[in-house]
Amino acid sequence: MARIVRGQTLSTKQKEFVEAARAGGVSTFGIITRHIVPNVVGPVIVYVTLTIPSVILAESFLSFLGWHPRAFHLLGCADFRRRIDDGNRPMDPDLPGGLHGGDTLLFQFIGDGLRDALDPKDR
Repeated sequence: MARIVRGQTLSTKQKEFVEAARAGGVSTFGIITRHIVPNVVGPVIVYVTLTIPSVILAESFLSFLGWHPRAFHLLGCADFRRRIDDGNRPMDPDLPGGLHGGDTLLFQFIGDGLRDALDPKDR
């Protein structure tokens, strides 16, 4: 995340409108708040929303292996292997798995929509 923010900040800092503001006598704080931050926030938000699905899948995988974070343990994902191997209730993993799949698709679509809405090149 820090690399994304730093890269966006450095690329925005070298744009013409920042140079024009600097030549116009705008303070450094003013340039940061009025020019750099608004142009950096969009790509950072898009990056965060597109990173969430991979985090969800990684935590689900760890939960399946038994190295579960507390949240997925409460959803019942940590004992998938026991439930599947049990054979008496083979449909138990469907609800948590469906929720994880739905969350992943939801955040992916939100990230795509935000990328389309916040992309400064489309303006």
